Amino acid sequence: MISSVCLLLTTITLGAQDSTEYFKITVLDEQTNRGVPLVELRTVNDCRYYTDSAGVVAFHEPGLMDKTVHFFVSSHGYEFPADRFGIRGMQLKVSPGGSATIRIKRNNIAERLYRVTGGGIYRDSELVGDEVPIAHPVLGAQVLGSDSVVNAEFQGRLYWFWGDTNRPSYPLGNFHVPGATTPLPGSQGVDPSRGVSLNYFIGDDGFAKETAHMPGKGPTWINGLVTLTDKQGNERMFAKYVKIKNSLTVYERGLAEFNNDEKVFEKRQQFDMQAPLYPYGHPFIHRDGDTEYVYFADPYPLVRVHANVESLQDLEQYETYSCLRQGSREKQLELDRDANGKLVYAWKKDTTPWTLQIQQELIKQGRLKAEEAYIHFEDSETGDTVLPSRGSVYWNDFRKKWVMIFVQFGGRSFLGEVWFAEADDLTGPWSKAVRIVTHDKYSFYNPKQHPFFAQEDGRFIYFEGTYTKTFSGNDHPTPRYDYNQIMYRLDLSDPRLSQ
Repeated sequence: MISSVCLLLTTITLGAQDSTEYFKITVLDEQTNRGVPLVELRTVNDCRYYTDSAGVVAFHEPGLMDKTVHFFVSSHGYEFPADRFGIRGMQLKVSPGGSATIRIKRNNIAERLYRVTGGGIYRDSELVGDEVPIAHPVLGAQVLGSDSVVNAEFQGRLYWFWGDTNRPSYPLGNFHVPGATTPLPGSQGVDPSRGVSLNYFIGDDGFAKETAHMPGKGPTWINGLVTLTDKQGNERMFAKYVKIKNSLTVYERGLAEFNNDEKVFEKRQQFDMQAPLYPYGHPFIHRDGDTEYVYFADPYPLVRVHANVESLQDLEQYETYSCLRQGSREKQLELDRDANGKLVYAWKKDTTPWTLQIQQELIKQGRLKAEEAYIHFEDSETGDTVLPSRGSVYWNDFRKKWVMIFVQFGGRSFLGEVWFAEADDLTGPWSKAVRIVTHDKYSFYNPKQHPFFAQEDGRFIYFEGTYTKTFSGNDHPTPRYDYNQIMYRLDLSDPRLSQ
């Protein structure tokens, strides 16, 4: 038997919606009462259906209409109650024009809201005639899938850019950075809890245009996207670009500036590949004493430069927070210790930044004690070590702390576990981490916070990441969702975050 607390089933007669042939199934989060995207409904003969961003499945299966159909119900980080045989699912009497509502329990602390990119974001809602919150609910700029987002506020709008992007017409798509804009939150009715209505830059063929096609072979990727004001009072947007060969090998990096008239990035300079410090990750601007800096985080904010256009372009002005001696390189690492043998942390120029790989190598060599490790997270529940991969950091007014959202390297699902951590100072110490999202054998890499979406003085924060089977070992990509961005919301008043 299925508890009435977890299941609400309402059948609507055909006469209420006799223009449709679909049976509408809506899956709701029992805690928030809003639709849950990415819930799998599977029939006994393994037909699989996935809820759209409103939590809707438009069901029409010839041979099964006007019959009782059993659906297995499952979703990453959510749970449907099991019956006495351990089966997690329910029976529905499906009929054209009818509907049913299912409630599921959320185990994730963060709430899955909607898909940001790709095709069919609100496909099923459109099929059953529901109102949808975005301008292109089934396909925008012919984009079927996009990797890893960066974004920034620029000239009164939000600008969004992605990595490699798929199209309908051929397996090879845009490898030189598609882009889009949206209004700022609070303007033109924008509500980040309902959806992101992307206004893509579109090429002559109708597909999302290349905005950063830098010279040279291979794809162009960007990050380190930051907006600065020059001495003349002009707002300008810059990004670090890299050129890629042999899958993931960077053979060139440099700085590009966005031309807002042409909607393209223009190369400003090429960086020395031997330079240890340069823009990267997800920047933010913060004042330290009397000086304003751009800090670069991914996930730790350990590199900074003065927040002006001239310094951004001068790699000699960059500095890193480190316990390495100034001038250290990856192949010549020297720890900076005082007369008592204590590590000396300070902002240092011309020094390779501290990484998990450097830390592990020094521990392996016996030059660094495990208890001296700077990068060290413990699971707040189990005390187990959590190895951070990628992420971002921003100040949060509600917690009055710096908040980090990062994905775990390894864990229950490779690059699929998302964590929350906080610190009084942006340089740490960061120690306790709380798991806020889990995926079952599926990756969710490069999570990015959106501080401009924060609501109720920072109580609610938003982040998204790339949902993909890549790296996960899963051979069954989720239709429409795979290789796309999914938005989550986290309530920072949740007591589980203070463990």
